[in-house]
Amino acid sequence: MSRYPDDKMSGVQKAAILLIALGPERSSSIFKHLKEDEIEELTLEIANTRSITPQIKEDVINEFYEICLAQQYIAEGGIGYAKEVLEKSLGADKAMDVIGKLTASLQVKPFEFVRKTDASQLLNFIQDEHPQTIALILSYLPAGQAAMIISALPPERQSDVAKRIAMMDRTSPDVIKEVEKVLESKLSSLVNQDYTIIGGVDAVVDILNTVDRGTEKHIMETLEIEEPELADEIRKKMFVFEDILLLDDRAIQRVLRDVDNNDLALALKGANEQVQTAIFNNMSKRLAVMIKEDMEFMGPVRMKDVEEAQQKIVNIIRKLEDSAEIVISRGGGDEIVV
Repeated sequence: MSRYPDDKMSGVQKAAILLIALGPERSSSIFKHLKEDEIEELTLEIANTRSITPQIKEDVINEFYEICLAQQYIAEGGIGYAKEVLEKSLGADKAMDVIGKLTASLQVKPFEFVRKTDASQLLNFIQDEHPQTIALILSYLPAGQAAMIISALPPERQSDVAKRIAMMDRTSPDVIKEVEKVLESKLSSLVNQDYTIIGGVDAVVDILNTVDRGTEKHIMETLEIEEPELADEIRKKMFVFEDILLLDDRAIQRVLRDVDNNDLALALKGANEQVQTAIFNNMSKRLAVMIKEDMEFMGPVRMKDVEEAQQKIVNIIRKLEDSAEIVISRGGGDEIVV
């Protein structure tokens, strides 16, 4: 018998049931986007859940699906559009019930229209704006889109914008409205009425983890001079090629399975002895000899080529971490294993 009455489940209880239904692999991917206290609360709830009736499991999954649909419809055409579409499929009462459950996320993020704009066009549109305005807009964009824009800015502006993103905390709706007013021909007019938490160190880390290595190095080197404490905080959350030392042997071996040998030889040309040793120790002696010979025979190489090869390997590592195939110990406290 389920420990939950059908109509008296809390949000945490529903979330626990959903994660159980999704299975450990998908649930672990979701955990990566949650805060430590949320993970602890959900883990405890999951541990205390003994059994769930098929009907309750189905009801929770359906509710989650309906809310996801509503969020998608709101993003596409606003609340009115979402209500109209949901009414056709769920009926008026059910549609209002689903939309009502969204509460805090009822409005679309500011600059939603910009998220669908080509990065090169957006760059032309905002590159002459004040660095604080650029930082505000980039804070709302997906990391990939923001990375393309910050990479194309003049070098002297890159670190300035990155610093402003990292130091941004809360922005008043009035400020956001004013920026949107200036950019009204391109941007959405939907604004969250609550103070919106944007930017911060995590936001700039997402961007720096996506830009090319040259841009990343320039920004970090500048921040290390101008804001050493901030640079240290950002670096602790980032993963660069040299951080392969944070991986255990099994993880390094898994990464090497997906790495092209030519890229590996080129990447190791610019790596320190400690990194080279860690990698060579996790491959067969025959392959290690072959890679070392390739490094010797290729002679002098351009630093740009070395950085590109290292970035390819870093991207593989990040992809494997995203899929939970490897775990990176970043030194941010005890690792939580669920």
